[in-house]
Amino acid sequence: MTEPDGSGGLRLTVLGSATPYPAAGNPCSGYLLEGGGVRVWVDAGSGTLGELRRYAGLGELDAVWISHLHADHCADLLTAYYGLLHADVRRAAPLPLFGPPGIADRLAGFLTNGPDRSPVERAFAVTELHDGQRARLGGLTLLARAVEHGGPPAFGLRVEEAGEGARGSAEAGAGAGAGMGAVFAYSGDCEPCPALVELARDSDLFLCEADGQGPGHHAPEEAGRSAADAGAGRLLVTHVGPAIAPEAAVRRAAGVFGGPVAYAAPGRTFTVTRRSRTPGRTTPSPASSR
Repeated sequence: MTEPDGSGGLRLTVLGSATPYPAAGNPCSGYLLEGGGVRVWVDAGSGTLGELRRYAGLGELDAVWISHLHADHCADLLTAYYGLLHADVRRAAPLPLFGPPGIADRLAGFLTNGPDRSPVERAFAVTELHDGQRARLGGLTLLARAVEHGGPPAFGLRVEEAGEGARGSAEAGAGAGAGMGAVFAYSGDCEPCPALVELARDSDLFLCEADGQGPGHHAPEEAGRSAADAGAGRLLVTHVGPAIAPEAAVRRAAGVFGGPVAYAAPGRTFTVTRRSRTPGRTTPSPASSR
């Protein structure tokens, strides 16, 4: 396992991108984001914990960030709990966990088997997300925005790497400015909505779900439109539903979005670096395979 990179740029490793349940060789939604001297497990869908351990153990993580409480995005928190409290993981303090309101009680409801509530807070230091909530981890700033998923509270994520000079605001209507480091945005699960476009504004890499057209989700074309409206540099389609072949999702999104489009295939690592933001000029972030 390598040390988290603090030298500039972000690295996104796809642990899994299947929905609504794991496929052979592809767990559900989960990603490892590294940069700014820290590691963050973003979504913890079924099967992602085992893949995570290829790159970092639970004792080496700086935080977990959960977009919403559907099982294909959070189920492996349950087995992580056992690892943190009852196995060989050693931490000086509980693992920071950022998630939707009620996440601790949801975990405890599943884990508790007797009269005493399972000690979820011994394993996780829980921070409940809200619209506009910010957190600073090492050289990264994490911003959550509420998005439309048609049911439970759901959040998209923007991660800004500290760059030289002052950073611009990622609040509504503001995008990345001069002197910034790399910017990564993630839709979680949601349908197209203004909050997502603002969250992804001028991002260098935009990871957007493409489960299929319908309430609470993006069709591939809608993922392309959200990326185009946000002025993103590069689009990764993920959470592609079983009715859509990944290559078809990429092709359909590329018909709407003019920048580079790729599929978030399990095991791929994407390096996210700052691109030129001179009007009319776009330099995509490079990608490499494991």
